Amino acid sequence: MSEPNRNLEAAHAEVKAEISRTDNKIALLLALATGLLALAWTVGSNLHLPSGFGIAAAVVGAPGAGLVVWAVAALLRSVRPNLAGRHGFVLWATLTPEEIGERAGQRDLSADIAGLSRLAVAKYRALQRAVDLLRAGGALLILAALLTAGAAL
Repeated sequence: MSEPNRNLEAAHAEVKAEISRTDNKIALLLALATGLLALAWTVGSNLHLPSGFGIAAAVVGAPGAGLVVWAVAALLRSVRPNLAGRHGFVLWATLTPEEIGERAGQRDLSADIAGLSRLAVAKYRALQRAVDLLRAGGALLILAALLTAGAAL
């Protein structure tokens, strides 16, 4: 295999690995966000606070929960499969065995790397947005918890 081909193969593998790492991070954040929502719902629905503190905690906690839900939506959007795409396994599923052989022989790694890199950047942006939303929502939920703890004292 020539040096340029080895470099293309290495770049292709690197981009695919980055997409896989991003998907793993997204899965972990989805678990964190849904756990945070479950915890907030459980604690919030079982507390009966004096009206002033309860209203203050709800005013701060509701937008916090909303931001966490928004983050979950961003994470889900970033891992949603594109079945209308004309590349990847979706394309292979529409071809006959002979057409697959022809296409595989004409494979352009440079085009694959460019397409996968754009996909990786889009996933990174969605992941970055979700992390920012989770941080803001978590901060508001912590503030609501502090208000609730102040009411209990």
